[in-house]
Amino acid sequence: MADKQTVSSDWTSVKDHSRTYHDFVFVYPVISRRSGGLSIGVNLNPDKRCNFDCVYCEVDRRTPGRADRVDLPQLEAELTAVIRSAKDGSLGADPKFAEAAELTRRVRDIAFSGDGEPTMIPNFDDCVALVARVKQAERLPETKIVLITDAAGLDKASVRRGLEIMDGNQGEIWGKLDAGTEDYYRQVNRSHVRFERILSNLLETARRRPIVIQTLFFKLHGVAMSAAELEAYCRRLNDLRASGGQILAVHAYTIARPTPEPWATRLEPEELEAKAAQIRSRTGLAVETYC
Repeated sequence: MADKQTVSSDWTSVKDHSRTYHDFVFVYPVISRRSGGLSIGVNLNPDKRCNFDCVYCEVDRRTPGRADRVDLPQLEAELTAVIRSAKDGSLGADPKFAEAAELTRRVRDIAFSGDGEPTMIPNFDDCVALVARVKQAERLPETKIVLITDAAGLDKASVRRGLEIMDGNQGEIWGKLDAGTEDYYRQVNRSHVRFERILSNLLETARRRPIVIQTLFFKLHGVAMSAAELEAYCRRLNDLRASGGQILAVHAYTIARPTPEPWATRLEPEELEAKAAQIRSRTGLAVETYC
């Protein structure tokens, strides 16, 4: 596939990452900066279930979800319809994608990313198999299948089976790591899942295939991640690699859209770039930034 396109953060299609499209329940198209073009989201959590409660999360869990389970035939029909609308150009005619009509013709990836944690559903492997089947039927050999995950469920049997299917279908895992210490992890991600389990799952997954680490940097009550916390974070990345984990890159980004917690606020571009420079210096990893 051609190199990723430059995507402006000012485009309406980038600012609007709503997980709704027409009357669809499980599938939604977006123009993604990290994907470099059209990403088709697959929302396996329309019930809004998640094992994290991140302070920066954009999902409004005060309102009920749209479905309590994944209807596989409906998911397949919706995914096929969006792919075909991209290929025939009708997706680009949607006013939402006016600035990026050309980018809508190439499906960069199909991403498991929605209103909760995708690995929480019991039949994750069935969902991956369905997406791989549609991808093959629609002749998209270069389109990635991406899992955007908080890593808490990467040790589940059905998830491991799904990852193996992804491995054979241009799969890529974007695993969350927002902290270097247990204390900061508790403040930011507010999860009952032990931090050690997150680290162990990232390591075991990265030993089997290269992964992307995704980290959101922001201000908590006006204060950005401290130098000591960033140093601990970099040590975690170095430890993962020293133990056999393969890291493709780090995606460092900040808050882009309104969050329910008003005291979780974004970094300015120069602040994010400073964090990225420190990570590069401490780890030698490639770091991509997204403001």
